[in-house]
Amino acid sequence: MPAKQPAKSSGKPAPKRRAASAANPRKPAAKKVRSGPGSKRAGKPLDPKIVHEIFQRLHDANPEPKGELEYVNPFTLLVAVVLSAQATDTGVNKATRALFKVADTPEKMLALGEERVRDYIKTIGLYRNKAKNVIALSEQLIARFGSEIPKTREELESLPGVGRKTANVVLNIAFGQETIAVDTHLFRLANRLRLAPGKTPLEVELGLEKVVPKEFRQHAHHWLILHGRYICKAIRPECEKCVVADLCTSPDKRI
Repeated sequence: MPAKQPAKSSGKPAPKRRAASAANPRKPAAKKVRSGPGSKRAGKPLDPKIVHEIFQRLHDANPEPKGELEYVNPFTLLVAVVLSAQATDTGVNKATRALFKVADTPEKMLALGEERVRDYIKTIGLYRNKAKNVIALSEQLIARFGSEIPKTREELESLPGVGRKTANVVLNIAFGQETIAVDTHLFRLANRLRLAPGKTPLEVELGLEKVVPKEFRQHAHHWLILHGRYICKAIRPECEKCVVADLCTSPDKRI
């Protein structure tokens, strides 16, 4: 009987096998999961003394922070915040200066009509849908709230185009409530500084409510938004200008 010939090689390298774990030699080793915002591995909560120091420095640098949207009363503030979704405050202000001169109450806005509102705000993104929401919320303010802006989050969120962030801005600025409106800048900063790591805006908001010292809660979201917008930027944070750079342990830190 002739001897068996060795199998021909295909010339292709054999597929690599993942290394077996020490605990179970037959089971491939698990991949390492990189911790991110909101992860339990994102780090221990900051020392309350450091949190206080962060807000103390932000306060000292800007004792009376203001939102950058222009408005003349609570109604125009509400409209401006609704229009600011996925748009810049600067762009909204350019559109609303003329609009608010002719329509600064729900009645006047409703009389103006959706088509004319669109003409005023057509330089803003998603202007068609926003014009529809502005008219609809004006109708509901008249019908349900006597043309007054409601002072609870639940009632505000029941209006067309109004979400939790918009409601928090109005409650804070118009009525002095200690709410925290989480936008993209604040979300980034809360995770970078580990003030309130979270995977969602709501997680960050609730986390900040627990850690922000009482004396800083009124202006907390303004300080964080402005700092994130002008200093702690997404791509190239200007750490050399940051008043809390020495307290920051973020891997994004540039100094």
